[in-house]
Amino acid sequence: MNSKSIIHKLPKIVKEGRKIAEEIINRPLDNTYFQREKIIPGGKEESINSGSFDGWINKFYYGDNLKVIESLLKEGYGGKIDLIYIDPPFLTKANYKGKIVLKKGKEEEVIEYFAYRDVWEEGLITYLKMLYVRIFLMRELLSHKGTIYVHLDYRTVHYVKILMDEIFGEENFLNEIIWAYKSGGVSHKYYSRKHDNILVYTKGKDYIFNPQLEKSYNRGLKPYRFKGVKEYKDEIGWYTLVNLKDVWQIDMVGRTSKERIGYDTQKPIKLLERIILTSSNEDSIVADFYAGSGTTGITAEMHKRKWIMADKGALSYTTINNRLMENQSSPYYIYKDPSNSKRAGKLNIKNIEIVKNEKGREELYIELGGYQLDIEKINIRERYRPKIEEVLNRNSLSLIDFIGIDMDYDGNNPLIHWQDYKDKDNMTIHPIIRLEIGNTDNRKIYIKYIDVFGQENSITYEVNDGRLGLYEY
Repeated sequence: MNSKSIIHKLPKIVKEGRKIAEEIINRPLDNTYFQREKIIPGGKEESINSGSFDGWINKFYYGDNLKVIESLLKEGYGGKIDLIYIDPPFLTKANYKGKIVLKKGKEEEVIEYFAYRDVWEEGLITYLKMLYVRIFLMRELLSHKGTIYVHLDYRTVHYVKILMDEIFGEENFLNEIIWAYKSGGVSHKYYSRKHDNILVYTKGKDYIFNPQLEKSYNRGLKPYRFKGVKEYKDEIGWYTLVNLKDVWQIDMVGRTSKERIGYDTQKPIKLLERIILTSSNEDSIVADFYAGSGTTGITAEMHKRKWIMADKGALSYTTINNRLMENQSSPYYIYKDPSNSKRAGKLNIKNIEIVKNEKGREELYIELGGYQLDIEKINIRERYRPKIEEVLNRNSLSLIDFIGIDMDYDGNNPLIHWQDYKDKDNMTIHPIIRLEIGNTDNRKIYIKYIDVFGQENSITYEVNDGRLGLYEY
């Protein structure tokens, strides 16, 4: 399809997209869409990062962002969000892989599996249709002082800008930010592509903008000694501090970066810091509906902002969940689309009982026996299957990515106070769990687990007169 035919189709994309968006706004809300659970990292109701947010709980939605945006609008979040940053697919026409690192004795085994597809049925046309409806609805979520940042690259930025001019009005276009970076790969047939484009639009004229400063090195790196101009010196030379320009030189999250968590399209904290500090305040809600590795939420919380994130990818789900716990984040809700959750294999509980510890207090004692998994249900290449079988035989618990326990389950919304999860230091969850408990009469104990492929399942036990019995599976 040539560019002329695409341009001719833009009016139709706008007309149909607006119609779909208005239908979504006007139809009744389906309250049964999301299931909710609360995660309390480390069992602490408040973390050192949490501010005074009048009972606010941060939110991660595991599901289709179109349904998430619709739910937020109909739950009263219209006009409440000060900043939206999105990093949607780039129309690369590529399949992206997740990488799992498994322990094999003293060695590590890397397994690749399908994570998500950036391929669209009608190419650019389908892509633009998808994005128009979502950005139109995101505008409804923005407050009167709100700003949206849409992160793209050379493939689609010029077409998306036309759509955003139509949605927000040309007068509300603020900037195109160029994020320039170093990365591997060069070409002998064209200039090396080493930047992304970020379109910035505001809801109106009364938007939040807190100017951030950057270094501007003097010519020759020598002092100017101008009257009234404050100068500084570092290992490079002399510089002044000026308001940020629209070209940002920020390193990518490279292979040796301490930030790196193994998510291919992970964005650096420094990039999100500039955006969040500039276009939000400490009491602002910051949202990201293509959350990926969760950098937006992590950075927002670092700077005492509230956050909402959404992503439908299983890799994103496991990455964000573990990253939030590793950062000892404030308590957060996970909202899940039941149809999005794939049932994991079976976690075997070798022994579970209520015992008395050395202090004479009752505690829950759990011994994990292993993990059973149907490899045929996993979307991995054939050459990796023998490796998974070997791991299942040698140390099947290394396939469990997360386990969480609600000690007083109400049968509805789990409250996960205790968690164990894989990280760089601990490649396998611990097989022995001991948790001190209070009154053991008539309660349910909920055990949730997620495997390394993002599949989850749960077991519930019921306590009657101090005895445990399997309640449901």
